[in-house]
Amino acid sequence: MFTSLSQLEERALSRSDLPRRLVLAVSHDLHSLDAVCRASLKGLIQPVFVGSMAQTLAILHERGLVAVDAEFVDEPDVDKAVALAVQMVKQEQAHILMKGKVATPVLLKGVLNREWGLRKGELLSHFAWFEVEAYHKLIAVTDVALNIAPTLKEKIAIINNSVHYLNHLGIARPKVAVLGAVEMVNENMQATLDAALLSKMNQRDQIRNCVIDGPLAFDNAVSFESALHKSIRSDVAGDTDLLLMPDIEVGNVLYKSLVFFAKARVASVVLGASAPIVLTSRSDSEQAKYDSILLAVMAG
Repeated sequence: MFTSLSQLEERALSRSDLPRRLVLAVSHDLHSLDAVCRASLKGLIQPVFVGSMAQTLAILHERGLVAVDAEFVDEPDVDKAVALAVQMVKQEQAHILMKGKVATPVLLKGVLNREWGLRKGELLSHFAWFEVEAYHKLIAVTDVALNIAPTLKEKIAIINNSVHYLNHLGIARPKVAVLGAVEMVNENMQATLDAALLSKMNQRDQIRNCVIDGPLAFDNAVSFESALHKSIRSDVAGDTDLLLMPDIEVGNVLYKSLVFFAKARVASVVLGASAPIVLTSRSDSEQAKYDSILLAVMAG
């Protein structure tokens, strides 16, 4: 059981295939460069900086940053820099793609390019892993950044992406809470109907390698006492590994509430592509970007 993101760092550093090559798309981004250089010095990655070389070098010099065995590809144009970075990963010249000083839609346009993108024919989804002081282990949240209002079919794919990753980390049967505003099925609330279907599909082995329960409200998903108070009998309630969001708005609010109010530590990665993608918010700290690199290293 992972109780801290520091444990993830220990696992990542124990890999025998380090360093992993990471390409930073549109590389002149301060916090991203901080995180990449830190990961480089620890031997986790070998960075490839694609972007304005002048601006990238200026930031490195100003911050006194050092990257081990770094490569530089000078391409000041944002769209062209994204294309070059994505194609390097596609051609297996790098193992990890990371977002730099570029808007998410621009990066994803490159990732989803039909000719040279990283699409595998599966749904891409965002996975965030939180270390929250008030919770007894790491808790994951999906999807807060890519899928706006996922259908039942898309929720299945989102769960499968996250469960596959957690299985890869050694969590054999992660407990998945499908969130709604209430914990009872309500025909007027689609999230509760989807949750009930997902739970039954899991019971019938249509969704495997996890335990799913829902609908669960947030309080009984993370608090055994709350579930007990409401007479909810569940193997998931109070011991959730993964929270499935009903839509992007709920997910985004929860993500930022945990970071800014609960002061949670977070790492995030995009799953479902042919290579892991470090896709963090512009407001995320250098620590969050570094921890996200750890997630990507462990995904490969």
